Amino acid sequence: MKERRTPTFSRWKVKGSLIKLVYFSTNSDDSSSSNDSLAASNGDRGSPVLEGKLHFAKFETQKINDCIDFIRSKQLRLTGSEQHGASGSAKCVIKATGGGAFKYADLFKEKLGISLDKADEMDCLVAGANFLLKAVHPEAFTYMGGQKEFVKIDHEDLYPYLLVNIGSGVSMIKVDGPGKFERVSGTNVGGGTFWGLGKLLTKCKNFDELLELSHQGNNRVIDMLVGDIYGGMDYTKIGLVSTAIACSFGKAISDNKELEDYKPEDISRSLLRMISNNIGQISYLNALRFGLKRIFFAGFFIRGHAYTMDTIAVAVHFWSKGEAKAMFLKHEGFLGALGSFMSYEKHGFEDLKVHQSVQQSPVGASLGGDKSHDPPNGDLNENQSIDCSVYLSQ
Repeated sequence: MKERRTPTFSRWKVKGSLIKLVYFSTNSDDSSSSNDSLAASNGDRGSPVLEGKLHFAKFETQKINDCIDFIRSKQLRLTGSEQHGASGSAKCVIKATGGGAFKYADLFKEKLGISLDKADEMDCLVAGANFLLKAVHPEAFTYMGGQKEFVKIDHEDLYPYLLVNIGSGVSMIKVDGPGKFERVSGTNVGGGTFWGLGKLLTKCKNFDELLELSHQGNNRVIDMLVGDIYGGMDYTKIGLVSTAIACSFGKAISDNKELEDYKPEDISRSLLRMISNNIGQISYLNALRFGLKRIFFAGFFIRGHAYTMDTIAVAVHFWSKGEAKAMFLKHEGFLGALGSFMSYEKHGFEDLKVHQSVQQSPVGASLGGDKSHDPPNGDLNENQSIDCSVYLSQ
């Protein structure tokens, strides 16, 4: 076996407020250099197999220079010359998707000498979701009442399913198979709405601060409940309990208060509840429309945030009368970046494949389908990597 220079492959996605980065490093890499050597063994395809990890990182777009410094320090570049034996003058290319792939193309060229090879965003989202659901164990889980339970996915019975990607807005995609999908619905009320209104109403400076506030708040101070209308009683005739929200922010109508009289944490909680409830309801109605039983929610609006997931799950459970369940993905915010990574095969790297997902390194998660209790405001997909093998064309 001959030694070869260790490549590090990177893919990224920029959309809205965050840059999501997925990159592969071999087991012989260290944090300071990507120039180590690797003895590559031949797999059953007659191609070298690189053993390593897929890593996941995120950066706020307002701190894009941190992302650039990270890429430079990790030497996250793939050059055509390194892969095909061409001269060293071949340009460095990183696959990218999302709006930022266009917005920041010149900046990456100027700062890093990197050209961004743009991939279709919807293609990448679906490819990323399909890969995770088939290759990573465990990946999908339910979350309700503070309990997280991993779901075993039958690969022979995965399709069709509804993928609800909650970013700045929301896209709802009916996935029928690899490369077979249709965007069937969506809503402009999504994560960007939560952050935008939250910033105006609470003066929070970032998304995570707003989420933390929501964990501390009490939405009943601002939301009008069924019990507020019917003297503390349930409306049993139509199946509404007294604690159900009748009108988000409804108490602000009759209260003789100004904005500064409300606690920012209560406003944040009410806002998160309003948006999450509506996304859950609209998602179920679209699943019902197409006869779909599986609904997977993803996107960095969720952030592994327990209250967000619980609210979406309760909405799906309520409107489906328990017939449907909301499911979430541990790598929810990285679908586009991961799908962009997988798109190598469409651009002259047909033998580059994630061959096997060997091991998952979750934070605060139980394995084997056991239930677990997670921190109420923890980021459940933080700092994870996936052990894998990659077939590489010679």
